[in-house]
Amino acid sequence: MKIGFAQLNPTVGDLQGNFDKIVRSYERLAAAGADLVLTPELAVTGYPPQDLVFKSRFVPETLEIVNQLHARVGSAALLVGFVDRNEGRGRPFHNAAALLERGKPIRIAHKSLLPTYDVFDEDRYFEPASNVQPFECCGTKIGVTICEDIWTEHYLPRPLYDCEPTRRLIEQGAEIILNLSASPFTLQKPAIRYEMVATLARTYQRPIFYCNMVGGNDQLIFDGNSIAVNPAGGLIARLPAFREHEQIVGTDSAAAIEFRETPAPEQLFHALSLGLRDYLRKCNFKSAVLGLSGGVDSAVVAAIAAHALGPENVVGVSMPSQYSSRGSVEDANKLAANLGIELLHIPIAETFAIFKSQFKEIFSGLPENETEENMQPRLRAMTLMALSNKFGHLVLSTGNKSELAVGYCTIYGDMAGGLAVISDVPKTMIYELARWMNREKETIPNATIEKPPSAELKPDQKDQDTLPPYEILDELLRMYVEENLSARDIIGRGFDEKTVRWVQRRVDLNEYKREQAAPGLKVTSRAFGVGRRMPIAQKYVD
Repeated sequence: MKIGFAQLNPTVGDLQGNFDKIVRSYERLAAAGADLVLTPELAVTGYPPQDLVFKSRFVPETLEIVNQLHARVGSAALLVGFVDRNEGRGRPFHNAAALLERGKPIRIAHKSLLPTYDVFDEDRYFEPASNVQPFECCGTKIGVTICEDIWTEHYLPRPLYDCEPTRRLIEQGAEIILNLSASPFTLQKPAIRYEMVATLARTYQRPIFYCNMVGGNDQLIFDGNSIAVNPAGGLIARLPAFREHEQIVGTDSAAAIEFRETPAPEQLFHALSLGLRDYLRKCNFKSAVLGLSGGVDSAVVAAIAAHALGPENVVGVSMPSQYSSRGSVEDANKLAANLGIELLHIPIAETFAIFKSQFKEIFSGLPENETEENMQPRLRAMTLMALSNKFGHLVLSTGNKSELAVGYCTIYGDMAGGLAVISDVPKTMIYELARWMNREKETIPNATIEKPPSAELKPDQKDQDTLPPYEILDELLRMYVEENLSARDIIGRGFDEKTVRWVQRRVDLNEYKREQAAPGLKVTSRAFGVGRRMPIAQKYVD
């Protein structure tokens, strides 16, 4: 049996557009000799459709699309993901897959295991399958699973489920396992998926064909990396990462290929590029604008944007104040020249002086502090938003995860924007990414990477005047935010108590800022936003 992988990038809610994409891919693969074409999870609706499913016409129109796909099926079968109605008790819908064959009734499999942790909320919408059974197709018994259905306990946060869909399908005679997936990207996730699928194949001595979605949908990035493994767990096919692709793989393929892990900075660069590109495209923006401070964060975002959108669609803005160093302005100029992007110069020193003068009497006798410091990023935000309104650019905010975690950022200032490209990338990883970008030539000025980081909002300011060294801060944040360790547990690992308590308190106190931040692209195991839900008004301190 020849399985055609349709590794697609659907848009959430674009039912007609997704239909067209599925049909084109199906027809190409069928013409190339596929017996069955396999799509990702919820390919018809895009993943995750969230509360769109509650709109009165959304699911009925989805079912009409499935019928239209059935009418287009020729000699090859099509296995496609969609949202089905639940006609019985429980939640109103099923996460489903339809097996479409010419001249035969539509056969439907429902997802059994519904993830409701981290970024997932499927239990809000879907009822799990009441039973599973293999389908006869092309003379072969196929076991249809949907994403989480093949994630075994060893690879889950904790034991979550009481049933094993794959085992039940095998017990009923399934000869191969097909999986429609929408598995979001995080660093090292492709290797984890391969290990899991290979282990499952060895356990049951069956080949597994795993088709993953690709593309960016809001904060989530789907990396593709679809795979096929033989009964011994050997990798027999791996589709490219971060782009659509079609490939036919035979179920009797035996020759295994090596699984090679892509370096983390390279994974990160392509993930963020795809997330940014799709966010603009799917939200109908054509171009982006961002402030270029001469610092490493804005430099990395600009380089990603130029790669993702084309340099002709990116505008950088240099907005120096009296505290901006000459080197920072020169670094911004050099970066823009290296990337080939337009650079506008709009100094804010005069505007800042006028703005401060309005408070001369009200602030009389009071020393300057973070009040005046924060005026500057807010003036810069107004400048960027004016350019956005006038020219239709999307404003990219350039703050990293380390800053966002401890509130070292200005609400309505440098946090303002339509997309926070690197808000899930710790500062130490920003430096790794910058050095990777410079592996062949100096894209980001070396001076930008080497100089001490500074917000440049007052004379001789350095980040480390306020923050712990980033190497320590990022490790503490990883344990506190991503691993959910208590301050006492972290201190028990040998970290300075005063520093740990400071970081803990800053993370907790700045939840209100993060609630108002632009949506960010998720690339680590736990991002602020959809995957981490904390109350703003709360008083728990361990």
